[in-house]
Formats: sequence, C-alpha cells, structure tokens
Amino acid sequence: MSEYTHFAQVYDAFMKDAPYDDWVTFTDEVCRQADFHPKSIIDLGCGTGEIALRLAQQGYAVTGVDLSPDMLTIADQKSQVKNVPVTWIHQDIRALAGIQQVDLAISYCDVVNYITAEVEIEEAFQHIYNCLQPNGMFIFDFHALSYVEEHLVDHTFSDVNEDMAYIWDCFGTETAGEMLHELTFFMKQQHAYIRFDEEHHQRTFHPSVYTGALEKAGFSKIKITNDFLIENEKQEEIHERKFIIAQKQSR
Repeated sequence: MSEYTHFAQVYDAFMKDAPYDDWVTFTDEVCRQADFHPKSIIDLGCGTGEIALRLAQQGYAVTGVDLSPDMLTIADQKSQVKNVPVTWIHQDIRALAGIQQVDLAISYCDVVNYITAEVEIEEAFQHIYNCLQPNGMFIFDFHALSYVEEHLVDHTFSDVNEDMAYIWDCFGTETAGEMLHELTFFMKQQHAYIRFDEEHHQRTFHPSVYTGALEKAGFSKIKITNDFLIENEKQEEIHERKFIIAQKQSR
C-alpha cells in the first residue's frame, strides 16, 4: 500500500470532484434500510479526512485510520479548524490492531484496491472483523473489473489549473485487474513550480474473492451493489465501482 508522501500536499486538489457526499449518503441509507443504528464508525484509509469529518459532524464517534502520517496531519488540521472531534490513528489496515467494539467499519474511494494480494485481503478482513461489535457492519468499495479494463488501463488523464497540474498514466500488467499508476505533479510555490512523481500499485479482484475472504473471516449477510445504489439494477451495464456490505455474526 502507498504511504502517500508528496501526494498528501495536493490530494485535496487532485480529489476536488470526488463524491464524498455520496459516500456519506450511501452509508446513511444502508444503515437506515438495515435498521442499523451505529454510534461508532471507523474510516479505514481515511486520507485527509473528508468522509470521516462529514460523519463526525452528524454526531458519530469517528476514528480515522490511514497509513500516511502526512494525510493524517492534514486531516487533524481540518478537524481542529472545524472543531469536529475525530480520533486519528496511523496504522496499516492490513494489520489493524488495538481497536475493538466498533459498530461500523467503512473503507471507500477504492482503498481496498491497494491491497493487491489475496492473502492480504483475507488478513485485512479478519482484522476488521475482530475490531467490530457482534452484529457490526463493514461497508467498502472497489473498482469494478470491467471498468478497470475499459476505462483506466492504458489511459492517460491530466488536469491543469493555476496552482497545480498533473499527468496520470495508468498501465496494466499481465495480471487481470492490476494497475500501475505513474503520476507527475507540478505544484506552484511562490513564483515557480516544483515537480514530483508518485507511483501507485492497485489491483481489483472478482467480487467472489472479496466475498470469500469475508466469509472466511466470519462475516455473513453479504450484499453486493453498484455505484452508490442500494439495490442493483441492470447487471450488464459497466459500473465504475462496486460496494460490498457485510455483517459480523452475533455470538
């Protein structure tokens, strides 16, 4: 998984169009339809805290976990400015430890795609299972395999504004669903621009890999849906991202 070094400085500008409100609304609706009323939420791979802060503003007790200390520093600065209490923890979600009795775990914005080995998916899901209350819920998303193959792999993306520009190349490998991202950023500092480069490795699996790992960890009531829809619609359509909702078995 990536620790996001220089990328943390430009992450919010890079993600300015991310549907953060949609993730929050989706979370609320899943809980409403399940008649599930969480008090505590852990946001796994919280980044700069945009989703965690929105949920905390709704009154949840929120913990944000991320591998990047630089991301967490920015998230903490935001929570202080907004006067919104969030607990920030520097951990790798593949080895989550010391967190217990959480009602709801979420992991959005394709964080799970950074777990690129099946055995590590199983390990991560087991740790997440262990941190939940009995009947606790886990919701996460990942890029759909068809979307990766048709809209990401072998494509180049770019954007230019006054303070930042980037070029993002996405390359595939011989392994289905695997992506190597090469990003070049130009960031304005005073009267000049500095350049830095980032490389990120992601992989998306068939949904059966994720559901199998969930079942192995002990989760049940597993449901798959697409693109912020609580109920699936036409399955033949290409969806950008899939969501999986799972519940920890009660004792």
